[in-house]
Parts: sequence; structure tokens; C-alpha cells
Amino acid sequence: MGGPVRSSVRAYATGLYRRRDDRGDNHRLLAEEARGYLDAGFTAMKTKVGFGFDDDIALVEMLRQTIGGGVALFVDANHGCDRVQAARLARAMEPLGIGWFEEPLEPEDVAGYAELRTRTGIPIAGGECSFTRHDFRRILEAGAMDVIQPDTASCGGLSEAKRIADMAWTHGIRYNPHVWGTGIGLAAAMQLLAVLPTTAPAFGAHQPLLEYDSTPHPFRQDLLVEPIRVADGIAHVPDGPGLGVEVRRDVLERWRVN
Repeated sequence: MGGPVRSSVRAYATGLYRRRDDRGDNHRLLAEEARGYLDAGFTAMKTKVGFGFDDDIALVEMLRQTIGGGVALFVDANHGCDRVQAARLARAMEPLGIGWFEEPLEPEDVAGYAELRTRTGIPIAGGECSFTRHDFRRILEAGAMDVIQPDTASCGGLSEAKRIADMAWTHGIRYNPHVWGTGIGLAAAMQLLAVLPTTAPAFGAHQPLLEYDSTPHPFRQDLLVEPIRVADGIAHVPDGPGLGVEVRRDVLERWRVN
């Protein structure tokens, strides 16, 4: 992989999913969750949009007011918009200091992503549903995204992820791997993050971030003998053999389906 250039990475908390209390109030619950991430030392977090324009804007405005202006806030639509909806939502969110707008459109609409980039100042991100360097070549050559997010566990593995990262570097495009699922996938992404360069040389060059699912998740925590944790917004890359982690076989047996 070329050897590590860093032994720790800054993490952002993925969470802030829609949920309602017995009064149907999700904003109170999500504000409490956001404050919990701040108390845990996170300096960046991500929420979901794509539930309707008014609902999305009300949520993002509330979160920005809750966490303040010094904390990065990302939004993820999971393909929840068409081109018109995505452009309208992006323009409305611009005053709120959004770090990136993730997966606003379906992943196959590469032309739509390229068009959306010209209609907003918010960086456009995506790529978790794209695979191998061949998919990402089309994305990069079309100028479709500002941040690409291949999933290390599904884009073709560590070797392919590194090839994609090298392609992104030559295009001057930021690379932040998508991370979801088990602690094994999290460990793999961290080994990749250890060897990723910064973006193409620039003043204040961008360092890649770790996506850290912060919701209750037994496969993420229980599956590893020594779970990967974030303290004060920083995660340390496991330095043991292989991916650096040891799998708990008893947990595998507990969840195994014949």
C-alpha cells in the first residue's frame, strides 16, 4: 500500500436519523443527539435529507443553530432528490455552511451530478454505489463530484480503492471513503486512510476524514476484540497484523444464519 503517512484520522459522526418521541417531535431528539456528539469531541457530523424541502431545511437550520458555526455539518440524501429538487435544496442550504451534499441524485446520473456542481457552491459528494476504477473514471472525467466516496469493502477492495484514490489525486478531487457495516469494514477503511495522500498540493491541503457510524451497532463494536473508538474526534489506525484487528468468533457464531 506504500506505507502510512498518518497514524490517526479525524472522524465525523454519522447519525442524526429521523426518529420521533411520543409527541412526534424529532427535532428535540436530534438536537440532543447532536449535542452528545459535541460532548464526545466530534468536530464534524452528518445528517440525512431528502424527506421534503420544508422538512429538510427546518432540520438543517436547527442543527446548525445547535452545533454552532465552527463544527462541520454534512448532509446525505441517499439518492432522495431529482435534479430540480437537488438544485433547490442546495441553494437554500448554502447560507448554512454545509461541508458537502452527499448523494443527492441516483448514482447512475453522472451528467446530473456534473450539472448540479455548476448550480451550487456546496461541494457535491458521492460514490458509495459506484464500483471499481472504471465507474470512477467516468465520474472523474465528467467533473461530476467534488468529493468521491468509494466504499473500501465493496468498490473492489483495498488495492482497487488505492487505485481510485490515485486517480482522484491526479484530478485534484477529494477522497473520503464511505464506511458502513462491520468493524472489519471500518478497520479496512482506516488502513486505507493511513496511506491516502492529501489532495493535490494546495494551501491548507485537505486531509481525508473517517466516517464513523455513531448509532448503536453490534457488528461494529461487538465483533472486534478491541473495538475502534473515537476520542476527542480522533481515531487511531489499528497497528496489529493484517487489518490490525482481531475478530471475536463467538460473536460470529451468535449472528450466524444457516
